[in-house]
Amino acid sequence: MENAPRRHYRHIEVRPIAGALGAEILGVDSARPLGDEVVTEIRQAFLDHLVIFLRSQKLTPPQQLAFARRFGEPMEYPQLKGLPDCPLITPVIKLAHERVNFGGVWHSDTTYLARPPMASMLYAVEIPPYGGDTLFANQYLAYEALSEGLKRALAGLAGINTSTKADVSKTREDRLRDAGAEMKVLIAEHPVVRTHPETGRKALYVNVGHTTHFKNWTERESEPLLDYLFRHQVRPEFTCRFRWEPGSLAFWDNRCTQHNPVNDYHGFKRVMHRVTLAGDTPCRTPVGGER
Repeated sequence: MENAPRRHYRHIEVRPIAGALGAEILGVDSARPLGDEVVTEIRQAFLDHLVIFLRSQKLTPPQQLAFARRFGEPMEYPQLKGLPDCPLITPVIKLAHERVNFGGVWHSDTTYLARPPMASMLYAVEIPPYGGDTLFANQYLAYEALSEGLKRALAGLAGINTSTKADVSKTREDRLRDAGAEMKVLIAEHPVVRTHPETGRKALYVNVGHTTHFKNWTERESEPLLDYLFRHQVRPEFTCRFRWEPGSLAFWDNRCTQHNPVNDYHGFKRVMHRVTLAGDTPCRTPVGGER
């Protein structure tokens, strides 16, 4: 199993936070215009570490959006409206009286879209005094740890993903109801093993939040293998944990990670601003293209 390569950076400092994935980036003020050479190094760290974190940032919504645009094309979140004056920024809020948090299961964002997002960028506006960490899991490592026999079995499979799978949809219902919106039924089919378009590496691309079954299999037939994969994908050695502070910014690659916001801060308010960056259509590795 491969870990992130060791690189020399000239314009930023990169500090890994775990063996599997995740790194803090130092020496960057995301509110200011950045030179191309700095953006190039940040993107390389993003590809190497799968999720990167910047602390002590001070961002208005337009500044966060401008920073995100250096790495991709922002897109609207399909279920919730954005901020009135900045619709491409989605507020992710849990109020003090609420017991359920938004998206509080392991998942990769909106895999029920035909073109799921490339990445998500989350900025901490208001956080609880403790709790509310986010877990991330490396899906390259999850794939590479499988037996050769299971890799061959998964190679030709496609997963069916939906926006209304019970475990995750119930974490959105209160927020949608408060916003006067209804849960949209969105369904997409993607390869179970996805080839990353930039790195060429292969990653598991099913998740407990959205994947219901394999194409041409029933849900009952799919359940045993999917349950095994769901547990396998988030083994501790594939994960990192990030503790938020006010002004923290996380930027993760949806093509090769999953994340899980821990719901352990009842009685406190948490406000985050999210930008979602548009992606491509997931593809599988062609026969003979094993990496």
